[in-house]
Amino acid sequence: MNAPSHFGEDAASAAAPASHTLTVRDRRFGRSSRQERWWLGGDPVATAWFNALSATFPRGEALFIDSVRAFREGASPELEAEIRAFIKQEINHTREHLAFNRAAEEAGYDMSRINDRVGRLIELVYARPKHGWLAVTIALEHFTAMFAHQFLRHPQHFAGAKPDQAELWRWHAVEEIEHKGVAYDTWLHATKDWSRWKRWKVKSLLMLVITKRFVTNRSRDALDLLAQDGITGWRAKARLGWYLAGQPGILRRVFPEWCAYFVPGFHPWNQDDRALIQRYDSEYAAAVMPAE
Repeated sequence: MNAPSHFGEDAASAAAPASHTLTVRDRRFGRSSRQERWWLGGDPVATAWFNALSATFPRGEALFIDSVRAFREGASPELEAEIRAFIKQEINHTREHLAFNRAAEEAGYDMSRINDRVGRLIELVYARPKHGWLAVTIALEHFTAMFAHQFLRHPQHFAGAKPDQAELWRWHAVEEIEHKGVAYDTWLHATKDWSRWKRWKVKSLLMLVITKRFVTNRSRDALDLLAQDGITGWRAKARLGWYLAGQPGILRRVFPEWCAYFVPGFHPWNQDDRALIQRYDSEYAAAVMPAE
C-alpha cells in the first residue's frame, strides 16, 4: 500500500529566502596567543564540551563537502553557486578548527582517542552509498544550525570565554546558519525521483541514528577530556548532564527544533533567523572599521 502522496517534502518546494546570499568570511583566530586550558570562563565542563565538538569538525566538514559535491551535477545554477560558497565556507571552518584543536593539545589535552573515534565513525559513513552520505550530512547540518542559532541568540553560552575562542565559535555559527539550507536542497535535488514517503523515511531514520550517536559520542568525548582534568565518575556525568540539559542547556533548548525535522514539509529555512547573521555582521563591521 502506498503512503499518502502529501507525506514528506516536495523537491520543488526547496527555497532559501529570496534575498539570501552566502558570504565567505575568511578569518583566522587564536594565532597570536596560547589558548588557555579552560578557555571558556574557567569552566572545565563547558571547555570539554566545546573541545569535543571541535574535534569532530575537520573530518565532518570533509564529509559534508564530499556529500554535496557528489550530487552537484544537474543542480540549478542557483544551487550550484550555493554549493560552491558552502564548500569555501566549510574549508575555512576546517582550517580554523584544526588550529583550535592543535591549541587544545598544546594546552595539555590528549585528543587521540577522540580523533580515533571520529575517524572510525566517518569511515562507516563512507562505506555507505552516496545518498547515505548526504542523509547523514543533512542530519548533522541540522544539528550545527540548531546549535548555531542558540549560540548567537543566547550569549551566555560564551560567558567569560577568551575573546579569540568565543569569536571563532560565533563566526562559525553565523556561516552555519547562512548555509543551513544548501545540503538540504542538494538532498531534495539528489532524491527528486524518490517518492515523498521514501525521502521522509530515509532522512528521518538517519536522524534518529545520528542523534543517538552524536549525543552518546560527544558526551563520551567530553567525559574523556574531563577525566584528563581529574573530574571522573558520577560527578563528571552529573556536571556534564546539567550543562547539556539544565543550564545553559543546549540539548534542552534545541529539542523543539530537532522535532521539527520530522514534520512533513520541513525545510531548514522554515525558521528564518537571518537577523542573527545581520546582527553579527553589523557588530563585526563596527568593531573593525576605523572611526570617522
